[in-house]
Amino acid sequence: MAKQLVRDVMSSTVVTVGADGTLLEASKAMADNDIGDVVVTEGDNILGILTDRDIVVRGLAAGKSQDTPASEIASTELKTLTPDDDAAEAVRWMRKSAIRRLPVVESGKPVGIVSIGDLAVERDPSSALADISGAEPTN
Repeated sequence: MAKQLVRDVMSSTVVTVGADGTLLEASKAMADNDIGDVVVTEGDNILGILTDRDIVVRGLAAGKSQDTPASEIASTELKTLTPDDDAAEAVRWMRKSAIRRLPVVESGKPVGIVSIGDLAVERDPSSALADISGAEPTN
């Protein structure tokens, strides 16, 4: 079997929010784009990733307001991949770090996100996770 690259499995839609963007702005960006994460940036640099779960657990449940800066609760210790990395590397990092999404960067700029669902659809299309991940959104 030929080596599968991250570019073959990643989503090339990357929605960003500035470090000083609020949790409300980040959640609206997620809702508007039907996604569960945004990349937090400062200029062209990636500072972290913020998920819908982060907003609920580290944000609202911890008493933060909707005006809290995204950078305050984003996950900032990130592993990033390039589009030319082996997709198996994404699987290894997700397993090792118990994470579900990895930013994909090229020349230091975000160009995609690879998620556990993306990998399931591409690597094991008959799995339950692939069925769920590949389903049309119900909104």
